[in-house]
Amino acid sequence: MTTLTHAQQLLALLARTSFRLGQFTLSSGGTSDYYIDCRTTTLHAEGGRLTGHAILELLEEHGIAADAVGGLTMGADPIVCNLATASAWRAQSNPAAPLIHGFLVRKAEKAHGTGRRIEGFCRQGARVVIVDDVCTTGASTINAIQAAREAGMEVVAVVCIVERQEANGRPAVETAAANAPFLCLFTANDVRAEHVKQLSVSSS
Repeated sequence: MTTLTHAQQLLALLARTSFRLGQFTLSSGGTSDYYIDCRTTTLHAEGGRLTGHAILELLEEHGIAADAVGGLTMGADPIVCNLATASAWRAQSNPAAPLIHGFLVRKAEKAHGTGRRIEGFCRQGARVVIVDDVCTTGASTINAIQAAREAGMEVVAVVCIVERQEANGRPAVETAAANAPFLCLFTANDVRAEHVKQLSVSSS
């Protein structure tokens, strides 16, 4: 029996719990005949585990080594935590495997305390990966890229779970990322196709 990869299992869960057909207004102001709320999957106990391992494997597949992973709150929050935990689990069985720590980027600096915009890991010169759940216009991803660089960290890759394939989304992120690759686990078409397949199976 063929064992499904973490990414394949994650896609099935995304299609079942996070994808909806209908008429929706997006945060960008545009409209769409579908909506993907990745948080219902990344905050799901099994979905979170699969997210962490699937992205960790994606980074390894592309030979990307990083000290930390981070993104703009709150879409990136569960991704960051689950990826950091996945790296710790990997290190339990393989002591040579690197730990990938986490950081969260606030939408604005705190007006109290230390006034920091980045919470968690933050080290000058560190190699970091920026993550996001869904890329539409890329605005939140770009925001996080800029914050990480302003903190003196080197962005070595950008990863989203689902790319909606909007006309300006990927080009905007790739411009902001400069030489860092922009990777996605799935496209919106991948999730839609899996969703339709599940509906077909359930109705047969």
